[in-house]
Amino acid sequence: MKPSSPISVPDERLPFLKIFVIFLRLGLTSFGGPVAHLGYFRQEFVVRRRWLDEHAYADLVALCQFLPGPASSQVGIALGLSRGGMAGAIASWLGFTLPSAILLVLFGLGLAAAGGEYGNWLHGLKIAAVAVVAQALWGMGKSLCPDKPRATLAVCAAAVAMSFPTLYGQLGAIVAGALIGRAFLNISATLPHNPVNTAISRSTGMALLLVFFLLLTLLPVAATASGSYSIQLLDSFYRAGSLVFGGGHVVLPLLQAQVVPAGWVGNDAFLAGYGAAQAVPGPLFTFAAYLGAVSSQSPSGWMGAGIALVGIFLPSFLLIAGVLPFWERLRRYEAMQRAMLGINAAVVGLLLAAFYDPVWTSAIRSAADFSLAAIAFLLLVFWKSPPWLVVALVAIIAGLVIS
Repeated sequence: MKPSSPISVPDERLPFLKIFVIFLRLGLTSFGGPVAHLGYFRQEFVVRRRWLDEHAYADLVALCQFLPGPASSQVGIALGLSRGGMAGAIASWLGFTLPSAILLVLFGLGLAAAGGEYGNWLHGLKIAAVAVVAQALWGMGKSLCPDKPRATLAVCAAAVAMSFPTLYGQLGAIVAGALIGRAFLNISATLPHNPVNTAISRSTGMALLLVFFLLLTLLPVAATASGSYSIQLLDSFYRAGSLVFGGGHVVLPLLQAQVVPAGWVGNDAFLAGYGAAQAVPGPLFTFAAYLGAVSSQSPSGWMGAGIALVGIFLPSFLLIAGVLPFWERLRRYEAMQRAMLGINAAVVGLLLAAFYDPVWTSAIRSAADFSLAAIAFLLLVFWKSPPWLVVALVAIIAGLVIS
């Protein structure tokens, strides 16, 4: 009997609008971050709609966690691809992404209208970001750095990132993690080997991967040569979407390195938006839309949000559609799996560095700030409170109490 596949050619293709509506409902209700999103997807597409079985779904999740970019969004794109081709992939992405992107852009425009005087509630969002990033470190550390070698690698990566606080320092830490992981780390189990059947041919997949690498190489050249802020914005967010392993909160240091030192977004506004992103459903990568909207350069607003949003998600489209035809062969290589262990440990280190600066240093200014952040962490980690509720609660308390 032929094993199930993570993306099989379905008997029935679905229209664009139907796929869009299915994912729009998920985009409006999927609170809780990437892990929760994968749970929502499993319930919807494995249990309820039976688009694929448990083994096929686990196989698809493994692929998307292997790639850079937002794993939950890539799973959604792949599911849309399987039911409607590239149009279905676009429909699934739009449905899942638009709700949070629109909410964050509206939030950003509201901040801009306030003229920069946001009050203590803005500081509350920064305090909430401390708790959210600490929760991410707690969970990712236990999962991705469960032993001494990987914990050591994470701390070393943090030291490198803090000693060289630029994008190149972060990339150097990731590359070093891959090389060290490939050379020294051991895998305890191999990935399941379910074959991948997809409507995308290997030649098409190769072409899409070529486009991915061409854009990664040529966009910086075009941005420098043209001097166009629009191209610079697209390049910055395309690189962030291409180079972030681990998804979710790991994108924080990469985006911060792109927009804050350049003066596009102030550090306070950056952290406030990051805190607000925890209170909306859908993928955390829609934080990019907020950053594009509040940029001090032109275009900003809705146009800037659109450029940033397309830039950060375009790599996911190219990678998931390009890699699917080759995934079964690629995943068999043990050296690749060992390298991924090192990369995952390194990104925990990058998040640790970002947790200290700018998250902690900008938000914790007093004993009251620390106490509120500690309470928020307690609610998130031990009481399992919804992130949106904790963020809203911290912002309100800070606005009313902290002076």
